[in-house]
Amino acid sequence: MPTRKQYEGVEEGGEGLVWGTVVVLDLDRFEETIEERGWSQYTPNPATGLLSHLVEQFARKWSAVIVYGLDWERGTEEAVLEIPLVEPEELREDLERIKEEVNKLGVGITIVAVRGYVGLKPAKSRREAYTATPTRRLAIKLLRRAKRRGGNTIIIA
Repeated sequence: MPTRKQYEGVEEGGEGLVWGTVVVLDLDRFEETIEERGWSQYTPNPATGLLSHLVEQFARKWSAVIVYGLDWERGTEEAVLEIPLVEPEELREDLERIKEEVNKLGVGITIVAVRGYVGLKPAKSRREAYTATPTRRLAIKLLRRAKRRGGNTIIIA
């Protein structure tokens, strides 16, 4: 888990950070999948459309801030969410349900949930979504590591 020292200088404009959970979801081998199945990557396809709905439902249930990724026009391939005052383990059942639903389409998904400080505001860019806080950076590092090992897993840290 990130240390307090790693968060020094993270706050901008007087906005504080609170403890919570960062959740990152990413469809596995998405480019290959859309090519194999003839799906569009520019409009919602069965996998990205489903993930959009699942992310929205999850965010509503847990009062999560959707930092990045929910895209109704193109479909959601990846998403970053922050949930204040919630432990990652509390999310396990819902994250497993998301994975099961996506897997029913024959598509893999890697999900990471990490406890740490959360900023609770949407990112202006993908880069900001992935790197703005040490907790997000750790979540992305764990996501990439899991995807290199085959993906289609849930990591709770």
